Amino acid sequence: MEELSKTLDEVFRREKSRVVGALVRLVGNLDAAEEAFQEAVVAALSSWHATGTPANPAAWLTTAAKNAARDAARHRRIVDKKAPLLVKNESVTPDTPGSVGDDELRLIFTCCHPVLTLESQVALTLKVVAGFSTEEIARAFLSPEKTIAQRLVRAKRTIEEEHVSYVVPERAELPARLASVLAVVYLLFNEGHTTRRGALMRLDLQAEALRLGRLLCDLLPDEPEVFGLFALIAFGVARTSTRTDEHGEMLLLSEQARSRWDRPTIKDGLMALQRARRLGGRGSYALQAGIAACHATAATWDTTDWSRILHAYDELLTVAPSPVVELNRAVAVCMVDGPAKGLAALAALEAPLAAYHLFYAIRADFRSRLGEDARDDYRRALNLTGNEGERSFLRRKIDPAR
Repeated sequence: MEELSKTLDEVFRREKSRVVGALVRLVGNLDAAEEAFQEAVVAALSSWHATGTPANPAAWLTTAAKNAARDAARHRRIVDKKAPLLVKNESVTPDTPGSVGDDELRLIFTCCHPVLTLESQVALTLKVVAGFSTEEIARAFLSPEKTIAQRLVRAKRTIEEEHVSYVVPERAELPARLASVLAVVYLLFNEGHTTRRGALMRLDLQAEALRLGRLLCDLLPDEPEVFGLFALIAFGVARTSTRTDEHGEMLLLSEQARSRWDRPTIKDGLMALQRARRLGGRGSYALQAGIAACHATAATWDTTDWSRILHAYDELLTVAPSPVVELNRAVAVCMVDGPAKGLAALAALEAPLAAYHLFYAIRADFRSRLGEDARDDYRRALNLTGNEGERSFLRRKIDPAR
């Protein structure tokens, strides 16, 4: 039963957005679609225990969820309150040129409704599309979990009060929602790159972010930040197989075997970055992709162009200032001007990043380079992360004999 629950949880995480995306097209209401999906999950737990996991779990869940939605409408449990737009057949209007043809991407654009604040759009979409927990969303925003929970409640209340229908926006409406959509895909990739808890990475989330990024490039070929984001994701995905050693232990960028990086994916990233720049892209994602490209194209760690990276971080701070950008810039300062200057660049960041484990891990690294005892900072970083790959790495820093 425990193994079944684990399998179901993996399927739930992986397939929820696609199934709910398809249901929203039929039901016209997000709450109704989510409720039908939850009923399908409950049914699966019972049925699969008796008959075994089906060959295509996602298709099973989709069929069960559609049946649950029909039953709900038939018994008037959802129709009166949550799904007045429930349709009686499954005919779907063919996609028109320039429309959003992918169910998951449709759902992302649909959830990013302008009646909500940008932060609420992103939080709600991560909850619905990626199945993120409130804790995971709080980590993505570097905010208290209580704050995110309240934001989600307010978002759903606003949707209800404004009588918002979950319909796919017209082609002309897509650019107005683009910032939120890009933020969702970016945070989806970030969670896949370094998960909140458990293993170091979630490869399914990384692959899905890359897929969505590619779809966005096809859908919006004149938006530079779309190509910047795709490039940034591609450079990250290209290094996936080298981020751990043969024992599953985390490897720093300086320790990774660059000969094993995925060169075709790096090439895709470089082409996308070139496209972003031709379109005049100097936004946050294009600038971050430029920094990632410096790493992706450096033959060795020692030949990395840190001066160029530092200059790019200076520009990024003018476009998208944040404590995390300043933290990353401090690493470049350390590599260009030495760890003492790096520490000085960190001085004002402890208060805003007091709950962020990488602040203490980076400060510990700078102190170690200066010959100082950095174990207290490594311990603080250890206490703030639940990712087992990072925890194992930090334990080795605290006690090299482990």
